[in-house]
Amino acid sequence: SIPFLIGLSKGNAFGIFFDNHFETYFDMGRDNSEYYYFAAADGNLDYYFIYGPSVKKVVEGYTIITGNMPLPALWTLGYQQCRWSYDNETRLMEIANSLREKGIPCDTLYLDIDYMDGYRVFTWNKERFENPEAMIKTLNNMGFKVVTIIDPGVKVDKGYKIYDEGLENGYFATDNQGIVYRNEVWPGDSVYPDFLSPKVRKWWGENQKIMIDAGVSGIWNDMNEPASFNGPLPDDVMFNNDGILVTHKEVHNIYGHMMAKGTYEGLKKATGKRPFIVTRACYAGTQKYSTAWTGDNQSTWEHLRMSIPMLMNLGLSGMAFCGTDVGGFGHDC
Repeated sequence: SIPFLIGLSKGNAFGIFFDNHFETYFDMGRDNSEYYYFAAADGNLDYYFIYGPSVKKVVEGYTIITGNMPLPALWTLGYQQCRWSYDNETRLMEIANSLREKGIPCDTLYLDIDYMDGYRVFTWNKERFENPEAMIKTLNNMGFKVVTIIDPGVKVDKGYKIYDEGLENGYFATDNQGIVYRNEVWPGDSVYPDFLSPKVRKWWGENQKIMIDAGVSGIWNDMNEPASFNGPLPDDVMFNNDGILVTHKEVHNIYGHMMAKGTYEGLKKATGKRPFIVTRACYAGTQKYSTAWTGDNQSTWEHLRMSIPMLMNLGLSGMAFCGTDVGGFGHDC
């Protein structure tokens, strides 16, 4: 959610950035054609009025407030191949070899959740991907970079390093009684890192080195609204904003933003280079840390058509580099 409006009046452009993390509303004359209004469920009425007179100047003013996107690495501007089905090394190499044999230009291959050991983040399934380092080195020599998915949901599993460290240090979100909150995502019973805490972001960022050491070039943050298989998280799930407890009702719209920030800082520290991160959820200012894609669409012309204004609106919201699943994600034609 990016609560930013660009308007035109008598040829002059203006912008309103409503910096409120709660659920916000922009009514463009639906209730009353005589006026527009914006509001929020809670929180402060912090907003910025940005005068153009051109749309370009409005966007420039908005990014002065929220930050500019770093220059993307050259390899990220090429074709990127991603599909949920490359569940073992043999299949991934088939795709890589086929692209090269057919002369189809491609710079990046993505790995979805099946590369992990039981969907545990920051792990590899060594039965399916016996030697990730050697595999990625081979792909690099073929001209491919590799991007791996990392979801926020951490599998509840004693003996699993990420879960044990997070539990011991109080790094996970809790319910309103202070008990670690659980829900269900791909790993099954899972907990959610409290990305509002600087300590948690630092810890999460440091774990990115596990992927970098394997040769991974970028990170794909998915399911980070955060999502669950049981619907939205309850409003009273609690997060620690540097010593101040806040509810999910306030945090929901910035959870993905804070995850991207932690990921960015960790990758930059580990590599010394501008990181490449793709996120599904974002807020105003996420462009400083990550690019975004438009989520799971379908393989239809209608969805391809819809992606164009979605990308244009992301661009006008400071996300100058963004993308979509051009061939669709589901519902194969």
